[in-house]
Amino acid sequence: MDVHPLLAPVVDLVFPPRCPLCGAGLAAQTGLCAECWSGLAVPGDPSCAACRRPLEDGAGARTVCAPCLADPPRHDGIAAGTLYNETSRRLVLALKHGHRLALAPLLARLIAAQLPAEIGPDWLLVPVPLHRWRLWSRGFNQSALLAGELAQRSGAKLLVDGLVRTKRTPTLGGLGRKARARTLSGAIAVNPARVDRLAGAKVLLVDDVLTSGATSDACVRALKRAGAKRVVIACFARVLDEALHLA
Repeated sequence: MDVHPLLAPVVDLVFPPRCPLCGAGLAAQTGLCAECWSGLAVPGDPSCAACRRPLEDGAGARTVCAPCLADPPRHDGIAAGTLYNETSRRLVLALKHGHRLALAPLLARLIAAQLPAEIGPDWLLVPVPLHRWRLWSRGFNQSALLAGELAQRSGAKLLVDGLVRTKRTPTLGGLGRKARARTLSGAIAVNPARVDRLAGAKVLLVDDVLTSGATSDACVRALKRAGAKRVVIACFARVLDEALHLA
């Protein structure tokens, strides 16, 4: 939780700092305990020049991973704060289903550390949208929370309604790549009221978890169809089980 320095002593007195995952005591309201921090898998270099998938030592700066060679991505890069593992899963669940909104600044800080240096005031931040029924039942869009935090850190402009979900879709868990793509077909579109803002824009597309890429791919497709010049994906946790040992 981000706390103003002048208020920190009072907040610490009323709410003694605790790790949001394990409950261990902390010196300040700044994040996780050392053990939980060590449980995060943070991607590094060398990495794929197209999608930043971690690669084995010895890979060159221009190396492109096999998945990107086989199916060149529509996006212009991926910035993932962590790789999806048990620790990052618990953080996502605490934010999204545990309604612990105070975790958003922490997750955003981890994403911000991986953003390309070019992200700045001339970029637009667009969150992956929720369907209105899911938004009403949950009460918030976790991707929009993260996008708002990233806007404060990067200076990029938040366009919270740049994309809309035009139809309700079931959860994608357990579906294969083709089935996910079929389920999402026509489900995500650019908000007609924001087309002028997106034409020629550089966009940072924000999500909490990047799994198969089906949802982000549908978003990128819609944004580029609307004339977006570049679309970089930013997420807190990226599912790459085969690369966890490289983090």
